[in-house]
Amino acid sequence: MLKVYCYSRCTTCQKALKWLDSHGIKYTLTDIKTDHPDEKALREYYAMSGLPLKRFFNTSGIPYRELGLSAKLPSMSEDEQLALLATDGMLVKRPLLVGDGFVLTGFKEEEWKAALLQK
Repeated sequence: MLKVYCYSRCTTCQKALKWLDSHGIKYTLTDIKTDHPDEKALREYYAMSGLPLKRFFNTSGIPYRELGLSAKLPSMSEDEQLALLATDGMLVKRPLLVGDGFVLTGFKEEEWKAALLQK
C-alpha cells in the first residue's frame, strides 16, 4: 500500500491526491505537519529514493527560508540534514510518496505515472 505524506492546505498535495483518486490508486494518507517521518524513516526513504538529499527539503516553505537553509545546507553533513528534516514536517518536500521499493518527492505527474502506472 502506498503511503502519501501531505499537508491539507497544500495545493500541490491536493492535485496529487486527485490524480491518485482519478487513477483508482489506493493509498494511506498521513498529515506531514502532525505526523511527519522521523529520522529513521527519512534515512530509509532517502536511501530508497536515489535522489539527492536536497530534493527532500521544501525549499519554498517558510521554515526553510526562516532558517536560512539555502546558505546552511551545503556545509551541513547528511546526518545533520536528516536530523533537521526530522524536526519539522513542514521542512519536508510534499507530497512525499512512499511505495514498495521507491520514494518520490513532490508531484511531477510523469514521475508518478512511471512509478505507478507502468508496472
